[in-house]
Amino acid sequence: MRVRTWGLGLVILLILGGGTLWLLRERIALAGMASLYGEAMSGDPLAELPDGLHVGLCGSGAPMPDPSRAGPCVTVVAGTQLFVIDAGSGSTRNLALMNLPPPRVEAVFLTHFHSDHIADLGELMLQRWGGGARTEPVAVYGPTGVEQVVEGFKTAYLQDEGYRVAHHGQAVMPPSGFGGVAHPFPVDRSKPDVLLIDQPDLKVWAFPVEHRPAEPSVGYLFVYKGRRVVVSGDTNASARLERAAKGADVLVHEALSPDLVAIQKKAAQAGKRDNYVHIFEDILDYHATPEQVAGIAQRAGVKDLLFYHVIPPIPVRALEGPFLGEARKIYKGPLQVGRDGDFISLPAGTTEIKRSNRLQRFR
Repeated sequence: MRVRTWGLGLVILLILGGGTLWLLRERIALAGMASLYGEAMSGDPLAELPDGLHVGLCGSGAPMPDPSRAGPCVTVVAGTQLFVIDAGSGSTRNLALMNLPPPRVEAVFLTHFHSDHIADLGELMLQRWGGGARTEPVAVYGPTGVEQVVEGFKTAYLQDEGYRVAHHGQAVMPPSGFGGVAHPFPVDRSKPDVLLIDQPDLKVWAFPVEHRPAEPSVGYLFVYKGRRVVVSGDTNASARLERAAKGADVLVHEALSPDLVAIQKKAAQAGKRDNYVHIFEDILDYHATPEQVAGIAQRAGVKDLLFYHVIPPIPVRALEGPFLGEARKIYKGPLQVGRDGDFISLPAGTTEIKRSNRLQRFR
């Protein structure tokens, strides 16, 4: 009888507690909002990171819609300098949610000019300008042709620039800080990699990859105080990338699963969606499979492998195994199918590799 009474009392307490929480839900939500914005607005999130090289996914998806992934975007923090590689749709919001403030972006690096890699460039340039009263445009590095991309976004945002300055004033939105400045570089497969940033502790190289007919296409190598990160961009299996990835701490590489794309193609055929059937056939020849990437990482001695630009969408984790296929048998190191917010830290002067997710609190 005592046990039954105790159990009944516990149920009553739970009901009363739940009712109290329900009544206080607005206050709790407001307190949470204040805490979230307080964290975002206080301190320096880059200075709070250990000195070293850090790489994160502000977008792990591809052109196909995926509710859990923004378009392709990789962020690299070297010391206290913040860089962005590509700017897929929705990635600028993710960057802010990861507490990596867009106003702190030092430069943007574009791998190529497919729409899914540049869709958010205008938004990134705007948020960097308006969020930090920047007086100089952001540097945008890319292969020859990047000039047209940058100027195109500046033209599209030109009327908006006028609205922002008129509304907020020049102290908040300095006209000189609007947009971006293109820094084109040539890509020649017969010549060495291109050194783009040459600082005492930081070097950034671009190298050609295999993504025809989207030419030129490049990947990037970041080296900071001995730690090395390679970002592939879109590419089929590439000998130049494998060379750049030699001994890298982290390889961030795109991948496409032919088996899963075959399921999409079959559905498109059944639905008589001939255009999609054609697309699902075409995309197979200019992306790498997870197994190919695993082979590259194993041969290059990469210490950690992170997949992004995941094709096709795999919104549930149960699909990660089918997506990877035999990749885990080929590559013997740590391997991860990337999700938005994934973040890897490489503290300088160590061999440590620390994983986290800077969007986890929102899930």
